[in-house]
Amino acid sequence: MSFHPRVMARPLWAAFRALLVLTVITGVIYPAVITGVAQAAFSDRANGSMVEADGREVGSELIGQTWNTEDGDPDPRWFQPRPSNSGYDPNATGSGQLGASDPTLVETVTEARRQVAAFNGVAEDEVPQDAVTGSGSAIDPHISPDYAEIQVARVAEANGLPGERVAALVDDHTEGRDLGFLGNERVNVLTLNLALRDLARG
Repeated sequence: MSFHPRVMARPLWAAFRALLVLTVITGVIYPAVITGVAQAAFSDRANGSMVEADGREVGSELIGQTWNTEDGDPDPRWFQPRPSNSGYDPNATGSGQLGASDPTLVETVTEARRQVAAFNGVAEDEVPQDAVTGSGSAIDPHISPDYAEIQVARVAEANGLPGERVAALVDDHTEGRDLGFLGNERVNVLTLNLALRDLARG
């Protein structure tokens, strides 16, 4: 059985036209529309929710970061974030794969709890879970109000501020649950520390 070239060309031409149309729709028109809507309605989030201070970008509300001294140790002047096994590198997101009963994880969490308690001058049983465990993404910018609360006295003393003023900052920066019932209350460490800096400057 033989096929005439013109007969074979018809389905190939139809397939090419379909490919061309779908490429234009899904590769050009759709992305352009979505980008336009995002920029018009959610410009801040579409551009990374960047935060500026003193005329320069200092981070994103969506990505956590470390608040350490030049030696790499946690700086007592700032509220500290939850641990990150990626160093808050957005190119290396993901949680650890150790199970809750894994001896290595148990040892790591136990030591972290001891260090957090000593750093903040509280009992080990007052240290909340998010102070010693990383998030699923390893770049979570939030901590729980409980973790922020145990840091208030240490931050206030290091900055020479009244404890009640620092506690009020935490209350002001505590975000409620999404839609009133999804997730947990949380505190964005970056925005809290920027407000703390402004308060310390007087």
